[in-house]
Amino acid sequence: MASPRLVDELAAVVARAKAGDRAAFDELVRSTYRETLQLAIRLAGDEHDARDIVQDAYLRAYRGLRRFRGDSRFRTWMFRITVNCASSHAARARRHRHDLLAPEQVITQPGGRTDVEGRADALSLRADLEAALAGLAPKLRAVVVLRDVYGMSHEAIADELDISQAAAKVRLHRARQQLREHLFAYDHTIERRHAG
Repeated sequence: MASPRLVDELAAVVARAKAGDRAAFDELVRSTYRETLQLAIRLAGDEHDARDIVQDAYLRAYRGLRRFRGDSRFRTWMFRITVNCASSHAARARRHRHDLLAPEQVITQPGGRTDVEGRADALSLRADLEAALAGLAPKLRAVVVLRDVYGMSHEAIADELDISQAAAKVRLHRARQQLREHLFAYDHTIERRHAG
């Protein structure tokens, strides 16, 4: 008998979709799209890429729906598919990476806000964080996003990614260490630039 935490409010819709009801699958998409897109944006760091990831995730879900056994909730299954699609997308992107604008090349808009320096600092910090996240291996980025953005426990992360809790903790530690190294190195680069 399934534990109460695995009760899936979409189980009836999933059953209809597995039986070939296309409208039921459309309902599954509508029910999970917003949170799937939010996850993809956080994993990819870019809404355009995130929409490609989500499209790929739902295509994989549609093709693999008959193999979905219901051991987890449909939302959890979509979560895993989205993380996997984001990893695949990141691997492809690394092969075709374009250079990003350096912070000093950011183009400002006329008639900006009164606190231009504060806004520039905030944009620079966000860009630094996004660049640091983008530099992580997809499996490390996924753990950081799930823990630090979604506030999930190590146990929940392990369940979502189908890894052990120990692996989740190790990946989180490595990811945070790499983020610190990236951001710390960037701060020193700026200090040397201003000193020179």
